[in-house]
Amino acid sequence: MKLTAGLEQAAAIVVLLATQDTKLPLASDEISRILEVSPSYLKKLIRKLVIQGIVNSVPGTKGGITLAKQPEELSMLDLIEAIEGPIDMYKDTGLLNHAFKDGRYAENGTEVVKSVFAGANHLLSQYFSSITAADLLEKSMGNTALPKLDWNTMTLAEFLKEE
Repeated sequence: MKLTAGLEQAAAIVVLLATQDTKLPLASDEISRILEVSPSYLKKLIRKLVIQGIVNSVPGTKGGITLAKQPEELSMLDLIEAIEGPIDMYKDTGLLNHAFKDGRYAENGTEVVKSVFAGANHLLSQYFSSITAADLLEKSMGNTALPKLDWNTMTLAEFLKEE
């Protein structure tokens, strides 16, 4: 299972929104500029995050997006499933049954392989559901007090000068 670059972009969006002043939506154009990513692809990712209830879309000229959940309520599993879909390491294409179609153990072997990967899916889901965005932010920044700024008008370099 390989996760896409979209997951990294979604995580970056969450970091930006977690440090964004909650009264000020962050414009998708600003996110695109800050992350230096394609605006059209970013909008597709944001749409997925809106559908899954991770971010809110605020319409209007001063609109943008805000976090729909507190970082403590947002698990890595939520983010992964929003962007990648449910964790599913093994896609059964029927190849094992086809290769051993006349073998008396083919069907049982396929079920055994499915079961092994279902267990791995469960373990990964448990692990990722136990880690929140707040956990990652705290470990990254070394504290629980997240800075609040307006990414629409301020750069990180400007913010760090003021600190």
